[in-house]
Amino acid sequence: MRRNILILAALALAAGGTALAQAQRPMIETRKVEGTDNVYIFRHGNHQAMFVVTSEGVIATDPIAYGRPQGGAAYVAEIRKITDKPIRYLIYSHHHFDHIAGGQAFKDAGATIIAHRRAKERLEVIKDPHTPLPDEVVDTQRTLVLGDTAIELTYVGPNHSDSTLVMRLPKDRLIFLVDLVPVGAFPGLGMIDFYPLEAMDSMKRILAMDWDRMIPGHPGQPGDRLGTKKDVEDQIALQEYASQIVREQARAGRCWQPAENELQLERYKDMPNYANGRPYVVRRYCGLWGRGT
Repeated sequence: MRRNILILAALALAAGGTALAQAQRPMIETRKVEGTDNVYIFRHGNHQAMFVVTSEGVIATDPIAYGRPQGGAAYVAEIRKITDKPIRYLIYSHHHFDHIAGGQAFKDAGATIIAHRRAKERLEVIKDPHTPLPDEVVDTQRTLVLGDTAIELTYVGPNHSDSTLVMRLPKDRLIFLVDLVPVGAFPGLGMIDFYPLEAMDSMKRILAMDWDRMIPGHPGQPGDRLGTKKDVEDQIALQEYASQIVREQARAGRCWQPAENELQLERYKDMPNYANGRPYVVRRYCGLWGRGT
């Protein structure tokens, strides 16, 4: 009996320790990507960016300072803990403010901002005071070389946005891809302006690229893991399944309602973020198959 009590106490202590560790997780964290010499992940809350320290300076991505006008300064400070080399470039992954707001600190540090052409067009119209306009734009592809590092910027068509760039580091066989492929989680709010049919083509093009690991724009589940090609394949399968199920609902006249309230995508009901994300996925495919948009 005493032994059982001790075991239960130990289990309770371990569970409490896990909860405490999660509660104490720092809001800001920087780590080197395992197996690389110069690639880092900067995390602020539930958003991530990549930066690369080259022999001639730093290439950074996504300030991730939405709602924090001076937030980019914290990112610059983290880079300064790693290197005192100049920050030469800041690359916007796409035009959504939750990832690219807060770039003024990088401009002040002397960085040239690069984005897809459509990202600049959107930002020129919206005029967000905390998101500096790009200095240079990419149309379909550009290889940026700085010192001993090359990074390929590729536009694979509309998907999560109409301005998303896939960033590939050939030497490290890594890509940085934001929001199109949730790693280990069910998609959610990002479906609001999703291009369903075109996104399938984009993901297949990304699968055909030469890479092994993916740094996502949000920490992968479980354990902040990096993504793999299997995650892309799994997301394609998920989207195909959701599309088929919702199409049947739309043709039965159940879109937007009652499909959005009632339809369950049973195959994925145990996936992280399913409960929150399901209505957004159903809504977007109702838009496609119920309205043709």
